[in-house]
Amino acid sequence: MSLSRLSVELIPRSTEALLDDVASVKALFPAADTLNVPDLMRFPLRSWDAAALIRPHFARVVPHIRAIDIAPDAPLPGADQPGLEEVLVVHGDPPADLSHRTYPNSTESIIRRYKKEAPHLRIYAAFDPYRRAPWQELEDVARKKEAGAEGFFTQPVFDLKLFDLCHEWLRDETVFWGLSPVIGPRSRSYWETTNHVVFPKDFEPTLEANIHFAQTVLRRLSQEKGRAYLMPLRVKLDQYLPPLLEALA
Repeated sequence: MSLSRLSVELIPRSTEALLDDVASVKALFPAADTLNVPDLMRFPLRSWDAAALIRPHFARVVPHIRAIDIAPDAPLPGADQPGLEEVLVVHGDPPADLSHRTYPNSTESIIRRYKKEAPHLRIYAAFDPYRRAPWQELEDVARKKEAGAEGFFTQPVFDLKLFDLCHEWLRDETVFWGLSPVIGPRSRSYWETTNHVVFPKDFEPTLEANIHFAQTVLRRLSQEKGRAYLMPLRVKLDQYLPPLLEALA
Protein backbone atom coordinates (compact mmCIF):
# COMPACT_ATOMS: atom_id res chain seq x y z
CA MET A 1 0.00 0.00 0.00
CA SER A 2 1.02 3.65 -0.23
CA LEU A 3 0.11 7.08 1.03
CA SER A 4 -3.00 8.70 -0.40
CA ARG A 5 -1.35 12.16 -0.30
CA LEU A 6 2.21 13.28 0.29
CA SER A 7 3.20 16.94 0.45
CA VAL A 8 6.48 18.82 0.77
CA GLU A 9 6.49 22.23 2.46
CA LEU A 10 8.52 24.85 0.61
CA ILE A 11 9.53 28.24 2.02
CA PRO A 12 8.75 31.11 -0.42
CA ARG A 13 12.02 33.02 0.05
CA SER A 14 11.90 34.43 -3.47
CA THR A 15 10.40 33.54 -6.83
CA GLU A 16 13.68 32.14 -8.14
CA ALA A 17 14.50 30.12 -5.00
CA LEU A 18 10.95 28.77 -4.81
CA LEU A 19 10.88 27.56 -8.41
CA ASP A 20 14.33 26.00 -7.95
CA ASP A 21 12.97 24.07 -4.96
CA VAL A 22 9.90 22.98 -6.94
CA ALA A 23 12.17 21.59 -9.66
CA SER A 24 14.28 19.82 -7.02
CA VAL A 25 11.25 18.15 -5.43
CA LYS A 26 10.02 16.95 -8.82
CA ALA A 27 13.44 15.49 -9.63
CA LEU A 28 14.41 14.11 -6.22
CA PHE A 29 11.08 13.06 -4.76
CA PRO A 30 8.56 11.95 -7.39
CA ALA A 31 6.35 10.44 -4.65
CA ALA A 32 5.18 13.94 -3.68
CA ASP A 33 1.85 14.89 -5.24
CA THR A 34 1.32 18.13 -3.28
CA LEU A 35 3.27 21.19 -2.15
CA ASN A 36 2.23 23.35 0.80
CA VAL A 37 3.49 26.89 1.29
CA PRO A 38 3.59 28.81 4.59
CA ASP A 39 2.91 32.54 4.71
CA LEU A 40 5.96 34.09 6.37
CA MET A 41 6.14 37.79 7.16
CA ARG A 42 9.90 37.98 6.76
CA PHE A 43 9.59 37.31 3.02
CA PRO A 44 7.72 39.55 0.56
CA LEU A 45 6.21 36.66 -1.43
CA ARG A 46 2.86 35.74 0.09
CA SER A 47 1.76 32.12 0.13
CA TRP A 48 -1.16 32.48 -2.30
CA ASP A 49 1.03 34.36 -4.78
CA ALA A 50 3.61 31.59 -4.41
CA ALA A 51 0.86 29.04 -5.10
CA ALA A 52 0.02 30.83 -8.36
CA LEU A 53 3.70 30.62 -9.37
CA ILE A 54 3.92 26.93 -8.49
CA ARG A 55 0.72 25.65 -10.07
CA PRO A 56 1.97 25.63 -13.69
CA HIS A 57 4.69 23.24 -12.50
CA PHE A 58 2.88 21.33 -9.73
CA ALA A 59 -0.87 20.83 -9.87
CA ARG A 60 -1.69 20.51 -6.16
CA VAL A 61 -0.64 23.40 -3.95
CA VAL A 62 -1.92 24.30 -0.47
CA PRO A 63 -1.09 27.88 0.60
CA HIS A 64 -1.25 28.69 4.31
CA ILE A 65 -3.55 31.63 5.16
CA ARG A 66 -3.00 33.66 8.35
CA ALA A 67 -6.40 34.48 9.86
CA ILE A 68 -5.20 37.55 11.75
CA ASP A 69 -4.03 39.24 8.53
CA ILE A 70 -7.44 39.36 6.85
CA ALA A 71 -9.38 42.63 7.13
CA PRO A 72 -13.15 42.27 7.62
CA ASP A 73 -14.00 43.68 4.19
CA ALA A 74 -10.94 42.39 2.34
CA PRO A 75 -11.22 39.62 -0.26
CA LEU A 76 -10.12 36.19 0.90
CA PRO A 77 -6.64 35.26 -0.35
CA GLY A 78 -6.78 32.68 -3.13
CA ALA A 79 -10.58 32.65 -3.30
CA ASP A 80 -10.60 33.69 -6.96
CA GLN A 81 -7.32 32.05 -7.99
CA PRO A 82 -7.94 29.84 -11.04
CA GLY A 83 -7.25 26.17 -10.35
CA LEU A 84 -6.62 26.52 -6.63
CA GLU A 85 -8.52 23.81 -4.75
CA GLU A 86 -7.25 23.83 -1.15
CA VAL A 87 -6.04 26.22 1.55
CA LEU A 88 -4.80 25.78 5.11
CA VAL A 89 -6.14 28.38 7.54
CA VAL A 90 -3.89 29.03 10.54
CA HIS A 91 -4.31 31.65 13.24
CA GLY A 92 -0.93 33.26 12.66
CA ASP A 93 1.72 34.50 15.08
CA PRO A 94 1.85 38.24 15.89
CA PRO A 95 4.21 39.96 13.43
CA ALA A 96 7.62 41.19 14.55
CA ASP A 97 7.01 44.33 12.50
CA LEU A 98 4.50 46.31 14.56
CA SER A 99 3.54 48.37 11.52
CA HIS A 100 1.96 45.26 10.01
CA ARG A 101 -1.80 45.52 10.60
CA THR A 102 -3.56 42.52 12.11
CA TYR A 103 -7.19 41.87 13.06
CA PRO A 104 -8.90 40.04 15.94
CA ASN A 105 -10.08 37.13 13.78
CA SER A 106 -10.34 33.60 15.04
CA THR A 107 -9.36 30.71 12.82
CA GLU A 108 -12.98 29.56 12.88
CA SER A 109 -14.34 32.92 11.69
CA ILE A 110 -12.07 32.88 8.64
CA ILE A 111 -12.90 29.25 7.90
CA ARG A 112 -16.58 30.23 7.94
CA ARG A 113 -15.89 33.07 5.54
CA TYR A 114 -14.15 30.71 3.13
CA LYS A 115 -17.00 28.21 3.31
CA LYS A 116 -19.50 30.97 2.55
CA GLU A 117 -17.55 33.03 0.01
CA ALA A 118 -15.39 30.33 -1.63
CA PRO A 119 -17.29 27.04 -1.20
CA HIS A 120 -15.28 25.46 -4.04
CA LEU A 121 -12.17 25.41 -1.82
CA ARG A 122 -11.33 22.58 0.56
CA ILE A 123 -10.31 24.07 3.90
CA TYR A 124 -7.73 22.58 6.25
CA ALA A 125 -6.89 23.74 9.77
CA ALA A 126 -3.97 23.18 12.14
CA PHE A 127 -3.51 20.66 14.97
CA ASP A 128 -0.71 21.20 17.47
CA PRO A 129 -0.19 18.58 20.22
CA TYR A 130 2.42 20.72 21.99
CA ARG A 131 0.87 24.12 22.60
CA ARG A 132 -1.74 23.25 25.26
CA ALA A 133 -3.55 20.47 27.06
CA PRO A 134 -4.83 17.78 24.66
CA TRP A 135 -8.47 18.29 25.65
CA GLN A 136 -8.21 21.97 24.69
CA GLU A 137 -6.65 21.17 21.33
CA LEU A 138 -9.31 18.56 20.61
CA GLU A 139 -12.03 21.05 21.51
CA ASP A 140 -10.42 23.35 18.92
CA VAL A 141 -10.55 20.51 16.40
CA ALA A 142 -14.28 20.19 17.00
CA ARG A 143 -14.83 23.94 16.63
CA LYS A 144 -12.82 24.09 13.41
CA LYS A 145 -14.77 21.16 11.98
CA GLU A 146 -18.04 22.84 12.91
CA ALA A 147 -16.84 25.98 11.12
CA GLY A 148 -16.18 23.96 7.97
CA ALA A 149 -12.64 22.52 8.15
CA GLU A 150 -12.43 19.25 6.22
CA GLY A 151 -9.03 18.12 7.47
CA PHE A 152 -5.93 19.04 9.46
CA PHE A 153 -2.20 19.61 9.09
CA THR A 154 -0.35 18.73 12.30
CA GLN A 155 2.68 20.42 13.73
CA PRO A 156 5.61 18.10 13.05
CA VAL A 157 5.86 15.19 15.47
CA PHE A 158 9.17 13.82 16.75
CA ASP A 159 8.12 10.96 19.00
CA LEU A 160 6.53 7.66 17.99
CA LYS A 161 4.59 7.40 21.24
CA LEU A 162 3.10 10.87 20.73
CA PHE A 163 2.38 10.07 17.09
CA ASP A 164 0.48 6.93 18.14
CA LEU A 165 -1.49 8.88 20.74
CA CYS A 166 -2.41 11.70 18.35
CA HIS A 167 -3.23 9.16 15.65
CA GLU A 168 -5.77 7.62 18.01
CA TRP A 169 -7.24 11.02 18.90
CA LEU A 170 -7.64 11.94 15.22
CA ARG A 171 -8.43 8.48 13.87
CA ASP A 172 -11.65 9.59 12.14
CA GLU A 173 -10.19 12.79 10.64
CA THR A 174 -8.39 13.60 7.39
CA VAL A 175 -4.87 14.41 8.59
CA PHE A 176 -1.58 15.41 6.97
CA TRP A 177 0.98 14.29 9.56
CA GLY A 178 3.97 16.63 9.78
CA LEU A 179 7.57 15.42 9.73
CA SER A 180 10.58 17.72 9.96
CA PRO A 181 14.29 17.04 10.56
CA VAL A 182 15.90 18.54 13.66
CA ILE A 183 19.64 18.67 13.09
CA GLY A 184 21.97 19.94 15.82
CA PRO A 185 21.44 21.77 19.11
CA ARG A 186 20.35 25.10 17.57
CA SER A 187 17.57 23.45 15.61
CA ARG A 188 16.46 21.52 18.68
CA SER A 189 16.47 24.70 20.78
CA TYR A 190 14.31 26.46 18.16
CA TRP A 191 11.60 23.80 18.37
CA GLU A 192 11.75 23.69 22.18
CA THR A 193 11.64 27.48 22.61
CA THR A 194 9.30 28.54 19.82
CA ASN A 195 6.92 25.59 19.58
CA HIS A 196 7.24 24.10 23.10
CA VAL A 197 8.20 20.69 21.74
CA VAL A 198 9.15 18.07 24.31
CA PHE A 199 11.58 15.65 22.69
CA PRO A 200 11.90 12.05 23.88
CA LYS A 201 14.88 11.28 26.08
CA ASP A 202 16.60 9.23 23.39
CA PHE A 203 16.08 11.81 20.61
CA GLU A 204 19.15 12.23 18.39
CA PRO A 205 19.40 15.51 16.42
CA THR A 206 21.27 13.89 13.52
CA LEU A 207 20.28 13.59 9.89
CA GLU A 208 20.45 9.80 10.00
CA ALA A 209 18.19 9.51 13.07
CA ASN A 210 15.66 11.95 11.62
CA ILE A 211 15.54 10.08 8.33
CA HIS A 212 14.99 6.81 10.19
CA PHE A 213 12.16 8.32 12.23
CA ALA A 214 10.47 9.75 9.13
CA GLN A 215 10.81 6.41 7.33
CA THR A 216 9.15 4.64 10.28
CA VAL A 217 6.17 7.02 10.34
CA LEU A 218 5.77 6.96 6.56
CA ARG A 219 5.73 3.15 6.56
CA ARG A 220 3.01 3.16 9.22
CA LEU A 221 0.94 5.69 7.30
CA SER A 222 1.43 3.77 4.06
CA GLN A 223 -0.27 0.75 5.61
CA GLU A 224 -3.51 2.72 5.94
CA LYS A 225 -3.19 4.97 2.88
CA GLY A 226 -2.70 7.96 5.16
CA ARG A 227 -1.31 11.41 4.45
CA ALA A 228 1.87 13.23 5.42
CA TYR A 229 3.78 16.40 4.72
CA LEU A 230 7.52 16.92 4.99
CA MET A 231 9.04 20.15 6.26
CA PRO A 232 12.72 19.95 5.27
CA LEU A 233 14.01 22.88 7.33
CA ARG A 234 17.74 23.59 7.41
CA VAL A 235 18.66 20.55 5.38
CA LYS A 236 19.48 20.11 1.72
CA LEU A 237 16.63 18.55 -0.19
CA ASP A 238 18.96 16.09 -1.91
CA GLN A 239 20.14 14.78 1.49
CA TYR A 240 16.75 14.41 3.16
CA LEU A 241 14.15 13.52 0.54
CA PRO A 242 15.62 10.66 -1.55
CA PRO A 243 16.22 8.28 1.41
CA LEU A 244 12.54 8.60 2.35
CA LEU A 245 11.54 7.00 -0.95
CA GLU A 246 12.68 3.67 0.54
CA ALA A 247 9.78 3.84 3.01
CA LEU A 248 7.32 4.24 0.15
CA ALA A 249 8.54 1.45 -2.09
